[in-house]
Amino acid sequence: MDRGPRPGATASPDVNLVQLLVFICTLLSALSVPAFSGIFGFLHEVPEGHVGVYWRGGALLNTITDPGFHLKIPFLTRYEPIQVTIQTDEVKDIPCGTKGGVMIYFEKIEVVNRLRKEYVHETMLDFGVTYDKTWIYDKIHHEINQFCSAHTLQDVYIDMFDQIDEKMKEAIQNDCTIYAPGIEIISVRVTKPKIPEAIARNYEQMEEERTKFLIEIEKQKVAEKEAETQKLKAVTEAEKDAQVSKILMQQRMMEKESIKLQQEIENEMYFAQEKSIADSNFYKFKKEADANKLLLTPAYLESKFMEAIANDTKIIFGDKVPNMVLDQKLLQTYSKGFNV
Repeated sequence: MDRGPRPGATASPDVNLVQLLVFICTLLSALSVPAFSGIFGFLHEVPEGHVGVYWRGGALLNTITDPGFHLKIPFLTRYEPIQVTIQTDEVKDIPCGTKGGVMIYFEKIEVVNRLRKEYVHETMLDFGVTYDKTWIYDKIHHEINQFCSAHTLQDVYIDMFDQIDEKMKEAIQNDCTIYAPGIEIISVRVTKPKIPEAIARNYEQMEEERTKFLIEIEKQKVAEKEAETQKLKAVTEAEKDAQVSKILMQQRMMEKESIKLQQEIENEMYFAQEKSIADSNFYKFKKEADANKLLLTPAYLESKFMEAIANDTKIIFGDKVPNMVLDQKLLQTYSKGFNV
């Protein structure tokens, strides 16, 4: 049953009975006479990070003091400092049996915990100064054995080992929340358990094989990555070559187009030139024809004929001389042959 936090008591009830002793002890303490306090037990010190809890005649008092010097009735009142800061409890040599009957040992389990100040009186009343033995040491033994008995060695040693810390913390905190709400479990650290040597060797061999397998997988991944890289490189080179070829082909086509255009321009220039020459010759011949038409009169032709006859004078040797008729009729016939 959760009683809720109880407020710490204010002043010790013993003070009213020993006011004079308080004054004397304070005076002697100020005069550096600690032996008096040590012998008679009037003065005691509560260290930092703790609170003082008191019993009289075996009964827990409501008095809870803060760090510093305090007074109590010697021989009648018993005092204990209770830590209220974070502390680490180490639970060692925890045996447990797995589901398959294999005995294993946890060498050390560390439990980081804290007892909250407002719950100190209630916790002392229910569980005493050794509250951590009940809710940490014994609880760890119980929870570890519960966990081992429900799982195989493979689960405890390999597959679920990374979950044990959280499972232990959760299990302890759940029960503390119900039965000892002042105890706060901050974390649990579980070391690797000891297993039989023969089984350990098997696990080591399995781990070696697993490591080799992982190495081979990594090598295969590296090889695949290298092959993929080479493939991408080849594809890149091929694309590059294709782009270069395309550019060169376009360049050649542009050069040919340029040559073709240049040839067409030259042909047009040549055609224009030849047409110009032909037109010029045509004009020349036409003008000469027109001139000849005006020049070739019968008198001019007769004159040219006579010049030709004169220029064609030949000396004939032999007894036959060709006959030639030089009369007006022959000349007229010759002139008609020119269609003048």
